[in-house]
Amino acid sequence: MTASTANDQRFREFKMPDVGEGLTEAEILKWYVQPGDTVTDGQVVCEVETAKAAVELPIPYDGVVHELNFGEGVTVDVGTVIISVDTDPGAGPVAPTAAPAAEAPAAPAAPEEDEEPQGRQAVLVGYGAAPSSTKRRPRRQQPGVPAQPAALQAELNGHAAPAVAPAPAAPVAAPAPAPAPAPVASAPAAGRPLAKPPVRKLAKDLGIDLATVAPTGPEGIITREDVYAAAAPAPAPAVAVPAAVAPAPVPAVVSADRERRVPVKGVRKATAQAMVASAFTAPHVTEFITVDVTRTMKLVQELKQDPDMAGLRVNPLLLVAKAFLIAIRRHPDVNAAWDEANQEIVYKDYINLGIAAATPRGLIVPNIKDAGTKTLPQLATELAELVSTAREGKTSPAAMSGGTVTITNVGVFGVDTGTPILNPGESAILAFGAVKLQPWVHKGKVKARQVTTLALSFDHRLIDGELGSRLLADIAAVLEQPRRLITWG
Repeated sequence: MTASTANDQRFREFKMPDVGEGLTEAEILKWYVQPGDTVTDGQVVCEVETAKAAVELPIPYDGVVHELNFGEGVTVDVGTVIISVDTDPGAGPVAPTAAPAAEAPAAPAAPEEDEEPQGRQAVLVGYGAAPSSTKRRPRRQQPGVPAQPAALQAELNGHAAPAVAPAPAAPVAAPAPAPAPAPVASAPAAGRPLAKPPVRKLAKDLGIDLATVAPTGPEGIITREDVYAAAAPAPAPAVAVPAAVAPAPVPAVVSADRERRVPVKGVRKATAQAMVASAFTAPHVTEFITVDVTRTMKLVQELKQDPDMAGLRVNPLLLVAKAFLIAIRRHPDVNAAWDEANQEIVYKDYINLGIAAATPRGLIVPNIKDAGTKTLPQLATELAELVSTAREGKTSPAAMSGGTVTITNVGVFGVDTGTPILNPGESAILAFGAVKLQPWVHKGKVKARQVTTLALSFDHRLIDGELGSRLLADIAAVLEQPRRLITWG
């Protein structure tokens, strides 16, 4: 068995799993282990946040943590190795496997000193040519212009100077005709002007012909100052213009110190994407109704004293949820989904009731499975557990999948109502506004009654105006006369 095979069997790699339904990435929130810690099969090693929830990941191996590949706060793609475990720590040091790879480059013989720098070298496909595999044709020397030093010429061409400067036969050019000394100071006029690539680009941008620029640099090189001088002999006005406009940007600099930038990721990113997709995919219709819920509020107080509800959280949201479920049972066609791929409407014989919950990580919508079959005590129990789990950030992706309709309780913030956006894949969402004492005509007299406003948004591909209106009216009827919880339920 080779050392490499032995290491592969000894070290086990744990990859980021898909803890949801088709999720592609997750952020590492916290590591519970460090390199050198002993772990056992099933032990939780880290907590990650997906686009739906925070989830704890157990390791499926026994051994010692060898390496953590990512730190906390890093978003990792599903399928990427995040931790490796040494399953046989008593086997001693790791067998070396890097030696053969290091010996591989030694196979080709090193080039002899008398070989050309552009000598033949192996080039890996896809990695481009080796640095020394390209030959450059030597620049033809202009008559009467002294040859430039190798380092200078290489710098002007944008390349590093060769390690060993060639020994030029420059003295041959010395006996040149008499005009030779004169062009030394104006070398650009006799041949290609000498300038570094940035200077050439500057001249091109300014529309300056380098042949007309008098060089002042060493060896007759044209400098940036030479180009500026040729473009504007008196550059002072260029400096004066920004000075006159300088006060304008001052407010922007001040406001930058009063801004905060927070990366959008995890639950907030998923929520934003889902809301955009829903708003521009499903044709939303929102209807409103204002209802007297005085009797429902009295029933809430009575249920708190009921022995069957002892120890349970009873609040107005519980009865609104029950009224919503009863209304859907009376109008089952509301409980449907639009299948775009197959161009079908999918009617569902179960109701998974979503409850929009605000958490420190953002808005999530876990749902109560088969809520339509729950008794009032069962619904109260599951509603309390759902809210508590969401606030703790422990909601599982499964709890947020498969919803059919949703309730959002904006009334807890003192808001009358709103126009809620559908949770993707669902048919309707009910906004429950604040309950307030208002003047209301009751039995022919104006009295102070407890009133709320409900808003129902629905997918107009699935629910037409009549069906949506009947559904909302039935919800209001149950809340106005809560005895219908018995007669209709």
